[in-house]
Amino acid sequence: MLDAIKRWISGGSPGPDWSEFSEWAQRHGRVFRRAHGDAGFVVEGSFSKEPWRLEWGPPQRVYITARELRLRMELQLPSSLQMLLMSRSLMETLERETFERYTVGNQTVIDTSTPEEMRWLAMFPKVTLQHLAKEARPYYGAVAADAETARQWVQGVLAQRLADATTRLLRHEPPFLLMTLRGRLYLRMEMPVPEPGTLSQAVSLFEAAAQAARAVGVASAAREVRDSSEAPHHWSDGSEHTAWTDLHPEPPKRE
Repeated sequence: MLDAIKRWISGGSPGPDWSEFSEWAQRHGRVFRRAHGDAGFVVEGSFSKEPWRLEWGPPQRVYITARELRLRMELQLPSSLQMLLMSRSLMETLERETFERYTVGNQTVIDTSTPEEMRWLAMFPKVTLQHLAKEARPYYGAVAADAETARQWVQGVLAQRLADATTRLLRHEPPFLLMTLRGRLYLRMEMPVPEPGTLSQAVSLFEAAAQAARAVGVASAAREVRDSSEAPHHWSDGSEHTAWTDLHPEPPKRE
């Protein structure tokens, strides 16, 4: 497989042979497609009847220097659910770059051109991953808008998959992250050479993260509704615009 990719990159063949990945996708009831220009491939699958999309190809982030594996899934999470977990080495790199950009570089405003993962490191508090196995904690770091919700996210099956990944999928400590943003779940990691086995591990980890994110998302949404219902009500004195306008008012009574 590695030789085929080298030949493709060097121009020695018209394109890579993705047959083993096509067969892998078919075995699991997924759809495989070559990316435009044979720059990589796309796999579409589903988890709990919700679709997800996997892409392998050129990186979309500057901190990934080789090929990138990306997965995303729409979960309809509350917009306030902003959680980010990443490899410790990547967190330290981005923290250093953020510090240099906004302190040493005299830049005072974090603009929207900066990736969310860098902005969140400056904006959100760090999360203590207390439910993660002790031996796995040094491999990961996390920040979130609500630290307690993130702690609840990283427990159970997801915590176990993350611990397993330190000796398998992430044993070489590549740049890696999981994040919830605008109702979706994302996974990014550096993967110079894909293999069906490593893709299976990544999908398994991603699906565990999706299941856990959905659970904390439901709890978070319920809490927001409860807090809203318990908030003091503001009664109009009639001087404000209201949606409860009487379209057919009674005629004034004669004195």
